[in-house]
Amino acid sequence: MIQFNKTNFNLVKAKFQLKKPWDRFVIFFLSILITIPLFVVLHQNLIDPQWYFNIDRIILFILVLVLVYTLLYTLRTIIIICLALYFLLLIYGSLFGNFSFNSVFDDYNSMLYSMNNNPFPQDIIIAKLLPFPNKNEIIKAIEFENPKVRNFAIMATTKHFENIKGYPDYRNLIQCFAVFKEINSRWHYVNDPKNGDYIATAHESLMYFSGDCDDHSILMAASIKSIGGTPRLIHTKGHIYPEILIGTMKDLEKANYLIKNVLFTEESRNKQLSYHIDEHNQVWLNLDYTAKYPGGPFLSEEILGALTLD
Repeated sequence: MIQFNKTNFNLVKAKFQLKKPWDRFVIFFLSILITIPLFVVLHQNLIDPQWYFNIDRIILFILVLVLVYTLLYTLRTIIIICLALYFLLLIYGSLFGNFSFNSVFDDYNSMLYSMNNNPFPQDIIIAKLLPFPNKNEIIKAIEFENPKVRNFAIMATTKHFENIKGYPDYRNLIQCFAVFKEINSRWHYVNDPKNGDYIATAHESLMYFSGDCDDHSILMAASIKSIGGTPRLIHTKGHIYPEILIGTMKDLEKANYLIKNVLFTEESRNKQLSYHIDEHNQVWLNLDYTAKYPGGPFLSEEILGALTLD
């Protein structure tokens, strides 16, 4: 019978490790992915000594990479198991869900883009890590294919701005603004049950046009999407509100003219539009229940999460 002593065990372990050099590559690749956003945060927050050829920043990147790699390699067994489970979830999401490998790639790219244009890049990382509250329930509640929701949106387009002529390229935007006008002119804020978070579906909210901020956002998003608009929901501290995709800055200029000179002249007189520009340079206009016109003042501007319904 072969007896395995400590020396034999170490030899077997060494041979096994030589047969799987891929773990070092995986850890190194993961270290690069983690180091890049960490480096951006440190670069933005540390004083720049202005060394020649940015040598200080090169050294900083290398130091961060070495530290991250050392930490991950120390925990490589746990890391690789977690990565394997994550890949299985992504495969499942690609086949049966709505989150795939492309989604991860797009999220990572958009995070880096946003960090490069933000004076506080660490806030972008926090926003990406924080979950959108009640995401699955909200998605289900946005019943843009429900006939009642679409019929309501169509009614709003015939009630408001139907006689506005001369803007064929912005007809859909004008119709979405008509939906905004109908909902916000009728909306009555009502709190959720105490110690609870009730998510009303879009067709429920059509009964009384009442509810809290997430109920309003759901109805607005569903109605706008039902007639071809592109809405998204913004999560801030203790608040959720809807926005609508305007397009480019040129489109924003046209929307600004329509709002101030054609559609909401009294409500927007001498006031500015409130909007966000995302990582793809697309403009999103505020449609919160507190706004009297599209692009009204933000109740809470800081973005902790965004749920886009494209």
